[in-house]
Amino acid sequence: MLKDLVFRNRSYRRFDETATISQETLKELVGLARLTASAANRQPLKYLLSWEPQKNGLIFPHLAWAGYLKDWPGPAAGERPTAYIVMLVDTEISPAAAYDLGIAGQTILLGATEKGLGGCMVASIKKEGMRESLGIAEQYDIVMVIALGKPIEKVFIEEVKTGEEIRYWRDPQGGHHVPKRSLEDIIIA
Repeated sequence: MLKDLVFRNRSYRRFDETATISQETLKELVGLARLTASAANRQPLKYLLSWEPQKNGLIFPHLAWAGYLKDWPGPAAGERPTAYIVMLVDTEISPAAAYDLGIAGQTILLGATEKGLGGCMVASIKKEGMRESLGIAEQYDIVMVIALGKPIEKVFIEEVKTGEEIRYWRDPQGGHHVPKRSLEDIIIA
């Protein structure tokens, strides 16, 4: 059921590094994104796939993790993603792809969730360092990285009332708590 899939699709940031993801699985996930809507059907998104530890090691240092958790530098060794999908906009096709990006990213993560995986869309990227490390041509704008793996953290959704704090947080046991506004607070009559 779609509601269950959406509920299980959380922003996971800690993974079991022994649970690898294959190139074929990444291709399947990008294949789902390829079928989604694209503004004016331009289809400017391109994808760089990483499933090998060496290449993953080139990507990881260029990502910023969990902006609200100021004292947490990101997943420790053994808890890092085992695959990445680097999303690029081919600027020779279109200068931007704001709508396409969200649709494709969510579709990839829903597909990953269906496979028992989890991930996190990361848009806080040290782009020039990543471009250099991976040899990405200038025609491609690096717009997002989807970190993927087998989640090892628990994510709890909590409903908040109007005016309450919406910043996510971690409890002492490492549980990740994500406040969500109520349905009544987001529908305007």
